[in-house]
Parts: sequence; structure tokens; C-alpha cells
Amino acid sequence: MFDTLTGSLQKIFKNLRGYGKLSESNIKDALREVRLALLEADVHFEVVRDFVKRVREQCMGEDVLASITPGQQVIKRIHDELVRLLGENRKDFDLNARPAAVMLLGLHGAGKTTTAGKLAARWKKEGRKVMLVACDIRRPAAVDQLQILGRQIGVDVIPPEPGESVPALGRRARKAGEAAAVDVMIYDTGGRFQVDEELVDELRQLKSAIEPQNVALVVDAAIGQESVHVAETFHEAVGLTGLILTKLDGDARGGAALSIQQVTGCPILLVGVGERAEDLEPFYPDRMASRILGMGDVVSLVEKAQSVVNEQDMLRMEDRMRKNTFNFEDFLAQLEQMEKMGPLENLLDMLPGGMELPEQARQQLGQNSQSEWGRAKAIIQSMTPKERRNPLLIKGRRRDRIARGSGTDIRAVNDLLKRFEQMKRMTKKMKKMEKRLRKSRK
Repeated sequence: MFDTLTGSLQKIFKNLRGYGKLSESNIKDALREVRLALLEADVHFEVVRDFVKRVREQCMGEDVLASITPGQQVIKRIHDELVRLLGENRKDFDLNARPAAVMLLGLHGAGKTTTAGKLAARWKKEGRKVMLVACDIRRPAAVDQLQILGRQIGVDVIPPEPGESVPALGRRARKAGEAAAVDVMIYDTGGRFQVDEELVDELRQLKSAIEPQNVALVVDAAIGQESVHVAETFHEAVGLTGLILTKLDGDARGGAALSIQQVTGCPILLVGVGERAEDLEPFYPDRMASRILGMGDVVSLVEKAQSVVNEQDMLRMEDRMRKNTFNFEDFLAQLEQMEKMGPLENLLDMLPGGMELPEQARQQLGQNSQSEWGRAKAIIQSMTPKERRNPLLIKGRRRDRIARGSGTDIRAVNDLLKRFEQMKRMTKKMKKMEKRLRKSRK
């Protein structure tokens, strides 16, 4: 995401850092380039105009022009204004009521039903009791899709009864949620290819029937400025409390994310960056601004790692590595935890300078890593439990059998065994160095 914009801004910032002293002319030239970069990224023209105006006003003062590092000062002002543009502070759903009602709106294809499932999985993982309500009664198989998601996640789904209107379904579901002591009710509403009066009337009636604390619009970020128009229309017609941007990973420009909050005044609550349930991420304006400017987002990377890695398992593995008893069962567990963190190219976006790699190179790196991880997993899973615990048993015929079972060849098996032994030797050396350091301190 934001590949085009980040690449353009990196070039501008490189030039700014090269100046020992900045003049008003230098700043004007740089901001002209920033304006073009934002417009090329499909950011709304009014948002670009106001953004550049605010940055220019801040950069023309003595504190910037007379600074020892004027280039860095300009970049800081751009960062701060980006944070302001994106909403300044993290906003979340209001889940204080019981049950808290979350009404999801959106056009066809925005990913509304999938998002309902992701939200249910997210809140269930947090220990909340969740119920889904299938209010999309016109789209073929919409109710079936939600019921399948509900079974997969392990939450109840309330479908419509024959001939039941959407408001009546909402009232019935609300009573059922109260009786079952549900924490969160998620109402998956109907969509259209465009907003029409019939849809608006239905949504208003449902909103009146269930009195939701949250009315969130699910909007496809990949449609660019059109997503801003969609959000404006829904907000005026129904009244929104927040936005969920889906398919942000498929939008190299990112104009929707940079325009939508400013134009509508509604906070971005979550962003979708993939197909998996975990790929619906909280939206932090300051962290997103840092990612756009190529500064990375290490805090989110650490949080992502903590969410998929069991702390006790990590301590156990660390202890086994120190004692040099680490085996292929431990290695397999590590690979599975790494896979849970998502594609490598998405993780690179969170590292400082990660966005400087060309998009093609990052994609290739991600594909290669996924392929390597998949091959390693297949080889390890083709070993017997005894072989995983004691790799020294894996000799000639055993290697042939493992290669056939994993769909690889003997060279791939040999490479994995060789790398595993190298890792163990390196751990042993580090252990010896640690002992020497402890002795030297004494």
C-alpha cells in the first residue's frame, strides 16, 4: 500500500536532507513536488490544497529556515500534518452497552459480510460473546455466506424468517441478543451497486429499530476517490460513526485513506490488508503517517508478533536453544508462527526503509519466503516424530523417503538439514561467547 506515494516522497526528502540551508524558494519547490505526489496518489484535490497550505505556513518560520537541520524540520512538519489529515488519534468502536450494536453498511463488493466475520472473530478472541444478524435479504446466498462464516468462527447467526422485513428482523435479533446476554451484535446489512432511496429508507428503519452505538461504513479503498463520494453519501443519508477501509493492500496509491477522514469527518476505525481474519488491523494515524513517509511502523510489527506468538512457547524455545536441544518440532512451530504474521512484503512495510525496496523486489522476496517456508514445512512434516526429535537419525534411505513424501528432492532435504545444523552450531558459539562475557565481568 502507498507504494507510489512513498516512493515519490522519499525522493523529495532525499533532496531536502541534502540542503545545508533552506530558502523559501527551496521549500516552495519541495512542496510543489509534494502536491503533485499527493494528486498522483489520488488524494482529493481540496485535501491536497489545504494540506500543502498548512505545511507551507509552518515551514516559512525562522525555527525551520534557521534550523541546523532544516530538511528534517520540513519532513517533521509534513509528518505532523499527515497525522492530522488521517485523524490524529486512534478511534475505536463503542462496545460499552450490552449488547453493543454494530451496524455495517456498504455497497456490493466492498467486503461487508467478510468484514462482519472478521470482526466477530476478533471480538470472540478478546473473550466477548458475539452474535451475527443476516440483514442482507436481497443478495443471493448472502445469508448462507454469513451462516458459513458463523459456523467457522463459532458464533450464532440470526437469519431472516420468510417474509420478514429488515426492521422486524433487527428488533427480533435485538431481543434474542439481550436474552442470550450477548456482548456484541453485528448487523450485516444489504448493499447495492449504488446508493438509492430504497436502500437508504431500509437502513434508516433498521437504525431506528436497533438504536446502534456504532454505524460503520465498509468501503473499498481500491476504488480511490469514488470511495470518498460513497462515504459522503452514506454519512449524509444515514449518519456514520466510523469507517472501515478494505482492500488497502491492493491500493498502491492510497488516496482514499488520505482523503476520506478529512472529507467526511468520520474516523477510520480499521483497515483490511488481506484475506485472513487477522488482516483487519486497527488504524493508528501516527503509525500510518510514518509508514507513508518510509519511516516504518515497528510498534505495530511488535504488536503483530505478540498477537501470534505464545510467550511461554518462546521462552521454552529460547531455553532449548541455549541447552542445544532445539529440534525440528521446535523449528516447525517457529515456521507456523511466522506464517501467522502474514506475507513478508506486508511486514517489510513496517520496517524503517522497507518501503524503499522496489515493489517488484518486495513481492519477489515475499513469494520466495512463502515458497521456502512451505517447502521446509513439507519436509519436516514428512519426518517421523522420532526423526524430528533426533535429526541425527536422518541418513541415506530416510532422506530419500522424506524427499518423496514432501514432493521435493534429496538436495532440498540436504539443504534443510545443513541449515539446521549451522543454526545449532551458531547457537553453541553464542552460548560460549556468553559464558566468556560473564567470566570477564567477574
